[in-house]
Amino acid sequence: MQRWHVAVALVALALAASASLLTGVSDLTPADLLDPDEAQARVLWTSRVPRLLAILLAGSAMAVAGLVMMHLTRNRFVSPQTAGTTEWVGLGIVVATLSSGGTSVFGKMTIGVAFALVGTAFFVWLLQRLVLTDVVVVPLVGILLGGVVSAVTTFLAYRFDLLQSVDVWMNGDFSGVLAGRYELLWLVLAATVVAYLWADRFSVAGMGESFAINLGVPYTRVVMVGLAISSVVTAIVVVSVGSIPFLGLVVPNLVTLAMGDNLRRVLPVTALTGAAFVLVCDVLARTIRYPYEVPVGMIGGVVGGVLFVWLLLRARHRAV
Repeated sequence: MQRWHVAVALVALALAASASLLTGVSDLTPADLLDPDEAQARVLWTSRVPRLLAILLAGSAMAVAGLVMMHLTRNRFVSPQTAGTTEWVGLGIVVATLSSGGTSVFGKMTIGVAFALVGTAFFVWLLQRLVLTDVVVVPLVGILLGGVVSAVTTFLAYRFDLLQSVDVWMNGDFSGVLAGRYELLWLVLAATVVAYLWADRFSVAGMGESFAINLGVPYTRVVMVGLAISSVVTAIVVVSVGSIPFLGLVVPNLVTLAMGDNLRRVLPVTALTGAAFVLVCDVLARTIRYPYEVPVGMIGGVVGGVLFVWLLLRARHRAV
């Protein structure tokens, strides 16, 4: 990957961001962005700009969370979606709703973070006690675990008439993002900065416990920090805008295939690519059935699923 590749990608991201600002039921033109009237300014600053910021923050943070988890588990197919972290957040949201129906978004986020931390730690603990040599089997264990947690969540939601609420919380959708309802996502920017500062430690820890200890790196603490970052980011994004399938899986894989496994070098590009992935999916979601829109999680699931199958076939082919 050359510098001009990055420059072209930034230009494409800027164009997609402009398209996001202009796309919607309320007509806006490029000239309106420069000199909007009162009604257009209200639409722009109340809806379009917050939505764009939410897309960029959520996409970049989830891609970085997947990259960190991939390195720490030393498996290219482990991400918050395939480790069951997303499903644990959903269970936390249901428990928060049942325990106190009037819990604020911040309260749901806190409980979701706690459940995500416990679930991710359990997944890692389970992997340490299984003898798994196939790179594909490890994420299958996470998917199996996530399926069990999802079944418990669905049972509780059905028992207490919360199925529609769970669907709203878990399905990735930016249509409800307005000024005053997305600001928690700025916390994931702080988590992404911490991930970048700890990138070298994560790279060393990803080479194995004995290797890290020989280099003087506190392996257990580094792994705990990395998993905490991934869990916190996942919980905040799911509570704020819902789950976007395959985002934390396919984006880190595509970037590392192009740029290698130097975590500090690929992390900024991964963040930009994740933001671009969600941005393009969101623009498609708003234009496929214009003036209506479909959930961005649906578009991301289709595109990400195709890329995931391609990555699986590529891994199998290389193994042979």
